[in-house]
Amino acid sequence: MDELFWSIARTSGIISLCLLTGSLLLGIMARSGRSFGALSRYTQSLLHRSFSLLSVLFAALHVIALLADSYARVHLIDLLIPFFGEYRPFWQGLGTVGLLLMLAVSLTGLLRQRLSLPVFRGIHLASYLLWPIAVAHGLGNGSDAGAVWYRVITVVSIALVAAAGIWRLTGNYADHASARRLAREGAKP
Repeated sequence: MDELFWSIARTSGIISLCLLTGSLLLGIMARSGRSFGALSRYTQSLLHRSFSLLSVLFAALHVIALLADSYARVHLIDLLIPFFGEYRPFWQGLGTVGLLLMLAVSLTGLLRQRLSLPVFRGIHLASYLLWPIAVAHGLGNGSDAGAVWYRVITVVSIALVAAAGIWRLTGNYADHASARRLAREGAKP
């Protein structure tokens, strides 16, 4: 039975990370105010939220499977206090930190209409910290981290997020976001 839980934990962790990558990319695109290819801004936003929610659900499945797997030696306390786990405490601790950040970011997404924009954005910016922590957790603690296919997924994910991050920092992105903000406020750029 432990093999089943281990397989579920591995698979759900990888799927969660891929969905988190997609969510981060879609969030960067949505924040730009531009449509991307055939995707409207509404569709981008809907996909961003859907990927985020699915990532959280798969992360929850990952954690539940690890708790059920006696070989993994993960305990409830490990979900709250990072870096004290029995197996690779540093890498497991990154998973705990990532999980807690994921919950905070997801909760702000769900409560967006009830939070001030600065609070929402401030907490939501933790996504830029959450994602590399999740990647590092997978590389340091993942059973498949040494597999070529896993490394290819990781390298492609890093390249995509790096490209999106560079694009976000370009003047073109900033100019477009500024123009959108000015238009929203009723001024001309």
